[in-house]
Amino acid sequence: MGELEGSYRVIQTPGTRLGAPFNAGISTLEAGQALSANMSAAGKNYGRGLQMRVVGLDESQEFYDMETKSLGQTLLSEVFQRGNLIENDYFGLEFQNTQMNWVWLEPIKPIVRQVRRPANTLFRLSVKFFPPDPGQIQEEYTRYLFSLQMKRDLMEARLLCTENTGALLASHLVQSEIGDYDELGDRDYLRLNTLLPYQDKVQDRIMDFHRRHLGQTPAESDFQVLEIARKLEMYGVRFHPASDREGTKINLSVAHMGLQVFQGNTRINTFNWSKIRKLSFKRKRFLIKLHPEVHGPHQDTLEFLMGSRDQCKIFWKNCVEHHSFFRLLDQPLPPTKAILFSRGSSFRYSGRTQKQLVDYVRDSGTKRTPYQRRNSKIRSSARSLAYDMPKLVRNGTGNTVGIGISNHILSGPLTPRYPADKAYFIAKEILTTERTYLKDLEVITVWFRSAVIKENAMPEGLMTLLFSNIDPIYEFHRGFLKELDQRLALWEGRSNAHVKGDYQRIGDVMLKNMTALKEFTGYLQKHDEVLTELEKASKRVKKLETVYKEFELQKVCYLPLNTFLLKPIQRLMHFKLILERLSKHYPQDHPDHHDCSEALKEVAQIAAQLQSSLIRLENFQKLTELQRDLVGVENLTSPGREFIREGCLYKLTKKGLQQRMFFLFSDMLLYSSKGVTATNQFKVHGQLPLHGMIVDESESEWSVPHCFTIYSAQRTVVVAARSEPDRLTTQITKSLQRKTEEHLLNVVLGSSDEVSVEQESEDEMSSSHGSLDKQAHHRANTTLHVCWHRNTSVSMSDHSLAVENQLSGYLLRKFKNSNGWQKLWVVFTNFCLFFYKTHQDDFPLASLPLLGYTVSTPEEVDGIHKEYVFKLQFKSHVYFFRAESEYTFESLLRDPPPPGTGVWSPTCKPLYMY
Repeated sequence: MGELEGSYRVIQTPGTRLGAPFNAGISTLEAGQALSANMSAAGKNYGRGLQMRVVGLDESQEFYDMETKSLGQTLLSEVFQRGNLIENDYFGLEFQNTQMNWVWLEPIKPIVRQVRRPANTLFRLSVKFFPPDPGQIQEEYTRYLFSLQMKRDLMEARLLCTENTGALLASHLVQSEIGDYDELGDRDYLRLNTLLPYQDKVQDRIMDFHRRHLGQTPAESDFQVLEIARKLEMYGVRFHPASDREGTKINLSVAHMGLQVFQGNTRINTFNWSKIRKLSFKRKRFLIKLHPEVHGPHQDTLEFLMGSRDQCKIFWKNCVEHHSFFRLLDQPLPPTKAILFSRGSSFRYSGRTQKQLVDYVRDSGTKRTPYQRRNSKIRSSARSLAYDMPKLVRNGTGNTVGIGISNHILSGPLTPRYPADKAYFIAKEILTTERTYLKDLEVITVWFRSAVIKENAMPEGLMTLLFSNIDPIYEFHRGFLKELDQRLALWEGRSNAHVKGDYQRIGDVMLKNMTALKEFTGYLQKHDEVLTELEKASKRVKKLETVYKEFELQKVCYLPLNTFLLKPIQRLMHFKLILERLSKHYPQDHPDHHDCSEALKEVAQIAAQLQSSLIRLENFQKLTELQRDLVGVENLTSPGREFIREGCLYKLTKKGLQQRMFFLFSDMLLYSSKGVTATNQFKVHGQLPLHGMIVDESESEWSVPHCFTIYSAQRTVVVAARSEPDRLTTQITKSLQRKTEEHLLNVVLGSSDEVSVEQESEDEMSSSHGSLDKQAHHRANTTLHVCWHRNTSVSMSDHSLAVENQLSGYLLRKFKNSNGWQKLWVVFTNFCLFFYKTHQDDFPLASLPLLGYTVSTPEEVDGIHKEYVFKLQFKSHVYFFRAESEYTFESLLRDPPPPGTGVWSPTCKPLYMY
């Protein structure tokens, strides 16, 4: 088998590891700045200057000749160029100052102004910015250097972990360096190389773990190292000693998400960037100014005392750089020079932001020359990453842990990075949706609780009723999620599962937890009371009503608030559906079949007890939602009333056909028009009782296509649809049967050819400020508003089926005017796609309501030649998404019709085609 692109090759010297042609990449200087003209003559005029010594992450030392007035960027560029490091903005050079503190070499200041004796100073290449997801690192070589940083941190006792985790990390490092397990080779390697301070104590454990990594390539080992390390609390942590106002000794650290406070080695607080208004220092005092809503207007500044002003400034600079790198879209502009004098530091981050770096590597088309590590025993059939558009293997959390490659590319003894069994993908679906479910519970347990406590808005009895019922469920699912995460990680290759099959199952985990979930039936049965009492209190207590409405406008509350209270029971129905699929997939003699079948019995028993309660809750939730959205109707939640369908029709008036929104209930029919107020509410124009109602086709009478006349005791209404109904209907008699009621509007509702108002545009989705940021009232994404704009119809049965078929996971979205693809964490729920950067985000960046969209596979004219791509289109709005696997793609698309003929259906299958 010939070598594949990206496979390893023998290097000549440590300094020319990749043997690639010169590639300087993009300068990290600020806009408008330029390096000295003498830099272009590198190697010609440096003989009279300084000789700098730099230690690489592989512990090799190299020397660089610099002029005496060279900037820090000059040395950085030389190091990055010689190592052919493309994703260089993650890295920096650090050295110890006179106080023996490790500090970063600043690019735009002369080296001699930063280092007292440059020729005698040892610089070392280190990772400066640690991304939360290894999948954000696109170059295999970059991931290799990151794994070496983890190796260094383990040895220096920075990356603290349990002995077992340390042994597992060390085993992957051994696999990366010497290949498959060999007892004699392992003992020799561990005798000559120290990976852990306590290595002798766990050497046998390291070798036992290493035995399980058979067939794992060095690139895959690097991924495993990073995936394990990123979950550790001390990942990327660099301590800066300080004390709080009470004099307690603490450590401060900065990371991608914000500032962290540690007491000893335990993190006790985190201040996210979104909560911080300003960072500053004054002499030895480091100050964090928070937004008033975080701790109130009188406690908005936190103060920490550090050892010296220099230590304060070092930490402040690190914070500025981390904030700029991870949070900004573009690199900050250079500071303007003061004419006479200036106050404070003029320090600014001078490199590319992470977004710019990712975009550059992805869009530039740059490819790395293949390389081989010096100490590795590489198998000839080893595969590595093809740069253009990799199939990234992700663990159960949705994060990248390895490199996938289609089965038709590989041959030989190596197994695919994705397990081939369909059961794996079903298990992964359980995990990814569980991750979203836990986030949904946090909307109530964390965010809403904080809002009502802050304003003291909820009566004590209701507080107890609400949170005593949902908190235990939340804690149970936190533990369940950890078990799922661990099992999927093992299933994906961190054990000898591919040899023994020990962990290629999920039934045992499901059976254990579905059995335990029965204990929470009592809590779930109280959710009916919780929802009712919350609704009553929000009407009775003015302060609670205000907090309730304001909270629904926050981005974290991406669905109507009371929807989240239904999630625990709906999750049971979701478990039942998934376990049914899993049990049907397994043959009777499969070792996992019995556990899955038993788990299905357990959850089916609970679901049966709560089925009637769920139907009642979903109906009540929809009625309360409409009560807030409709003006001119009272007591919509009257006992016995059931919501059936909502949709858009055209009512014949003196001015001609006028668009109206109709709502069909078990006892009446309402019609309304959209108001022009900032609240986005609909104004009710008429209420027609169903008792005695007659519906008659009247196209010939009014000469209006698809026209119907509705006769009621109060008035006669003529309505029309814009397109041919899906099926014919007979005259509705006086005593309307329930089945006839359900398709009263379904018969006459259709899609309009008129241009509708879009809630979200292509350009908005590609920015960090998505459609939600630009809407005055983000609940305009509810089905009520979408049906109005797109002339579609949704029934209560559609709602019930849709919530049972939610999906979560990563999709790749194609950029509008380029060949680039953007990785997004996507949640499909309530007929809408919600887009996040990662599954850890608290609120979506943007959303895409799907009612009315057609779905198909790309045509030749679209020019997309990637696998697993589907196309969504509504009029002129077109989106292309790429699934990460064939299973995911098939679960989104079922039997696609010819392009353009598919219509979005809110039925049981997420993207089912008519």
